[in-house]
Amino acid sequence: MPSALPIADPAPDDGLLPASVVAGAEERRLGVYLHVPFCRVRCGYCDFNTYTGDELRGAKRTDFAGQAIAEVHLADRVLASAGLPRRPASTVFFGGGTPTMLPVSDLAAMLAAVRDTVGIAAGAEVTTEANPDSVDAADLAALAGAGFTRVSFGMQSAVPHVLATLDRTHDPARIPLVVRWAREAGLQVSLDLIYGTPGESLADWRTSLEAAIAERPDHVSAYALIVEDGTALARRIRSGALPAPDDDLQAEQYDLADELLEAAGYRWYEVSNWATSADHRSRHNLAYWTGEDWWGIGPGAHSHVGGVRWWNVKHPAAYGSRIAAGLSPAAGREVLDEESRALERVLLESRLADGMPVSRLGSSGRGEVAGLIADGLIDGRAALAGRVVLTRPGRLLADAVVRRLTPA
Repeated sequence: MPSALPIADPAPDDGLLPASVVAGAEERRLGVYLHVPFCRVRCGYCDFNTYTGDELRGAKRTDFAGQAIAEVHLADRVLASAGLPRRPASTVFFGGGTPTMLPVSDLAAMLAAVRDTVGIAAGAEVTTEANPDSVDAADLAALAGAGFTRVSFGMQSAVPHVLATLDRTHDPARIPLVVRWAREAGLQVSLDLIYGTPGESLADWRTSLEAAIAERPDHVSAYALIVEDGTALARRIRSGALPAPDDDLQAEQYDLADELLEAAGYRWYEVSNWATSADHRSRHNLAYWTGEDWWGIGPGAHSHVGGVRWWNVKHPAAYGSRIAAGLSPAAGREVLDEESRALERVLLESRLADGMPVSRLGSSGRGEVAGLIADGLIDGRAALAGRVVLTRPGRLLADAVVRRLTPA
């Protein structure tokens, strides 16, 4: 089942934010995330807050768009009540789950609600995730007509036995079709891949990379498989039915991804993300990594505004009940102090190809930079220019680098 929510302070029923969120707001952009928690089947590796039909227990997919729209209106009221300046959303992202399990008319209505309340900036990036078998040409054309600009397909692999281990249901042969249909609709295309699946060889991974590159998407994400406690995959590994992912093989697979993508004209801009140009980077995800503001709509969605972070109740039925009662769906929240915010900036910005200023580090962290250069984990030339930028080996050990840069 989905992972537990964090433990923190209760969130107020009215959702109101402290006055502190106004500081610096003029320099921060606002994004909107809409979490659609429905899936046809649960993938064995998935730990996201998603629900199949038999797990809804009192919730209906047909009610969801109206509930999400009600939270959009709540967000608009709360942001205005906090005294924040009016900031039309620079990015809107529909994630899940599988957002395209809902009719396009529902997704369009939710997007229209954002446009009519918070507002959507000119040239905004508007993305939906989709499974390759959850959309057809007409759906993609309708999404573009509703104002979507980008689609992110969950490709994961081009190798049937790898997809089967992951419990993915689509046929790899469908990828070229959905990419073509998206292109014909005028949408930018991202393909998501996963490496390190039990039983996936380096040759299998090469097959998937080459298949993805052949479609010339604007953007590619490649994530190492993480075996989450409580998932079906974790149970199969624990029983001995599948081997655990091999860290050394995952490192080789990451190196291969970077080599092949770079040779094909893609450039990494975050540890797990590559794009054909700066214009095709995921602006929504960059907002997370650079500490912008975003409001998360839907069950289990997380939000962050001005150093205040909160998260919604998880189950769609509980979410719907709170919305129907006119209450904020938030389950808990925390107000980050300056030390926590600074630590988080190092953790996130160090993952970016643009790096982070050395000046952001404390004195002990700055003292580690020379050793990290010597170990080949930080780019020496960039450090001389005042920025911490990970090398390819450094990207593989990003968490360890951060620990050295932020000693207790």
